[in-house]
Amino acid sequence: MTTINNVTTSSPRLKVGIIGGGIAGSTIALRLASLGIRTYLFERNASLVSAPPMCHLHAGGNLYREIPDKDCLTLLQQAIDMIRLYPHSIDVRPTVIAIPKRDSGSPLALLPRLQLLTQRYQQLVDLDPSNQVLGKPEQYYQLFERAELEALARQPAIAKPKTLEQWIANASRYLDLDTLKFPIIAVQEYGWNIFRLSASTQLALSSEQSVTVLTNTVVTTVKPIQPITSDNRASMKQWEIHYQTQQQKETAPNQNTHSMSVNVDYLINACGFQTGEIDDMVGIHTERMVEFKASYIAQWQEADGALPEIIIHGQRGTPQGMAQLTPYPNGYYQIHAMSDDITLFADGLVKSTINSAQPQLNPTYLHYIQHGWDKQALLNRSQKAIQFVSEFVPKFAQALPANHALYGGQQIPGEDDTLRVADIRSYRNQHYIRAENVKASSTLTVADEVIKELQALGLLNIDRLDDTIRQHHQWRYLQHHNKADIDILATVVAKQRKFPEAMAQVITPIHTTTHNL
Repeated sequence: MTTINNVTTSSPRLKVGIIGGGIAGSTIALRLASLGIRTYLFERNASLVSAPPMCHLHAGGNLYREIPDKDCLTLLQQAIDMIRLYPHSIDVRPTVIAIPKRDSGSPLALLPRLQLLTQRYQQLVDLDPSNQVLGKPEQYYQLFERAELEALARQPAIAKPKTLEQWIANASRYLDLDTLKFPIIAVQEYGWNIFRLSASTQLALSSEQSVTVLTNTVVTTVKPIQPITSDNRASMKQWEIHYQTQQQKETAPNQNTHSMSVNVDYLINACGFQTGEIDDMVGIHTERMVEFKASYIAQWQEADGALPEIIIHGQRGTPQGMAQLTPYPNGYYQIHAMSDDITLFADGLVKSTINSAQPQLNPTYLHYIQHGWDKQALLNRSQKAIQFVSEFVPKFAQALPANHALYGGQQIPGEDDTLRVADIRSYRNQHYIRAENVKASSTLTVADEVIKELQALGLLNIDRLDDTIRQHHQWRYLQHHNKADIDILATVVAKQRKFPEAMAQVITPIHTTTHNL
């Protein structure tokens, strides 16, 4: 038995391997590190948190009319936790949600959910005042009728809005109100910057001595050191992880060398859309789907004053799918348009088979993920995205494609492609767990579930009072790193990924007085 940081483990020092350095793997690693657990994090890319595309915190799930209220309540609580964990990755600006006239839905149908979310947000703030990270609960959302919007549109533009009315005033100057139903809704769902999230996780883990982060590293095989007995009752004591660095592959491209390896007591599969590849190595079959999606970057200098995110609801997968316009500094915008010829792909949703737990994406999309887009295909979809948004924001037709896209494969456990909330699947007798978050905001919850599994196996003994870092969000890296540190590293990440440096910044940063860290 060993005690580290007031945490008792059943081995001389518990060792955990995490395959996949996306937001799930990185957050699990940080959670384990807070307890002093020896952790190895493997990531094939040059930096952490690189895919799939994200831009929205989903603090309430209001983008999804089709998901149940209970999932929206879950997303709200999870988003609050993630803001407190990675505050400098958040862009503090509201989201405008509108129903177009062409859609059969009604804005008023959204109100019961918004009221429920407001009540829950108030309860969370009452439990812990530091949970007030989305503004005051009574200001979580606000409705605007057409006459109000027309009046607000006549006001001068505001460079740095501070109230919902000011944000909406800026937006109302550009929205084509004739295309919309009323009221429209402004809700405190904030932006989430993937470059700043990457920087936050890298700085956080660099502060933890118990974590070894192996980027540019591919796991080639995983092998059990002690096989399971035929009666399936024996515990698997360790996994042997073989891996190869990018440098190895460059110096010996034709050699199948497995000279580098590490043994761990517990294995965590956090590979995102490639989760099934590790399942196949382990010998576990499960049903899952993978969906390839993309969003596009455009530059539009017309807008005076900062704009909120703009969501125009629509039926997913149809030519009238949802439109999503996400602002960045210096006139850059990210565009989602949920139709098969823009953000979605007609053959982009694939399923696992009886022969493999890994769904097989179209080779073209795998090529995009690994090597980048075909320039003409990117330009065509970017122009369609701009045209799609300009139906509701007419002057956006003047935007220019920036020749960039955020894209990747999204994992969906099971067979329900509307699933937005997921956590883990544990195989206790094998000391193996699969992290299956669909939305990035679920990842701290996933990390908590991993801790529970380690406790259930007797590998970890922790008293709730000892887990102060998690309970009170006293994450150590926030004591040593601030917004300026994130600014610098996020810019490096954006340049490394060949995106405009401005996209590594936020229009409105969160302030320490807001989240009381």
